[in-house]
Amino acid sequence: MSMIFAVFFIPQWTQFCLDNGSRLRRRQGHMYPSEIMTILILFHLSHYRNFTHFYLEHIGKYHHQDFPTLLSYTRFISVAPAVLVPLCSYLTQLKGDPTGIAFIDSTSLKVCHNIRIPRHKVFEGIAKRGKTSMGWFYGFKLHLMVNHQGEILALKVMPGNVDVREPVRELAKGLMGCLYGDKGYLSKELAEDLAQNGVTFITKKRRNMKAQVLEEWDRIMLLKRFIIESVPQAYKLAA
Repeated sequence: MSMIFAVFFIPQWTQFCLDNGSRLRRRQGHMYPSEIMTILILFHLSHYRNFTHFYLEHIGKYHHQDFPTLLSYTRFISVAPAVLVPLCSYLTQLKGDPTGIAFIDSTSLKVCHNIRIPRHKVFEGIAKRGKTSMGWFYGFKLHLMVNHQGEILALKVMPGNVDVREPVRELAKGLMGCLYGDKGYLSKELAEDLAQNGVTFITKKRRNMKAQVLEEWDRIMLLKRFIIESVPQAYKLAA
C-alpha cells in the first residue's frame, strides 16, 4: 500500500518543493522512497525494540531479495529523514471517518529517563517537562482523537508542558456529534466553543465538583474510553 501511495504522491510532492536557488542534482537513490517507507512501517509492526537489530538481523538476512538495492545501515539512517513528509501524508490517507462518536486523549512520549534530562541533546530545546497521572516525564505529548471503531481521526504531537486542552479545537475541526474526554479536559469555555461548531463535548467531573446529570448513553460512552486508551498503548508496544 505504501509503495502504491509513493508512486503517485512523491512525483507531485517534488514539483512543489522549494529550493534555495542553488542548482541541485535530483538523482534517484539506490533505494526508492517507497522501499524506505515500507521498511520503517514494518519495523513498527514487528516485535523488535531496536531498529538496528531489526535492520541488520531481520531485513538484511531475510528480506534482501525483496529489497535488492538494500543500503548499509549507516546509509539508510542518513536517508530515512527524507521520507518524513511522505510518511506524514500517507498517515492522513489512512485516517478514519467521523461516526458521530469520538474520543480524545493524550499520552506521554518520553525521550529519556528523568535522570538523563541534563545530558539529553537530541531534542534539546524542543522536548519539555510534563506531567501525567503517572508522574513527571521529559518529552512530548501525543494528542489523539479516534472514532468508536478505534480509527484515528486526528492527532498532534506537542511539547510535554502544553495543556491537553490547547489542541482540542484544532483536532475537532470537521467533527460532528459527541466528543468524550476525561476530567483533564474540563473547560466550560472549550465546551461552549465546540458546541458552536456542532460538537457536544462530554467529560468526567472531578471528585470535588458537583455531580452532573448525564444521559445513560453518555455515562456508558465515558466508560468506553478504553477504546482510545488502547490505541497509543498499541503503538508504544510496537515502538
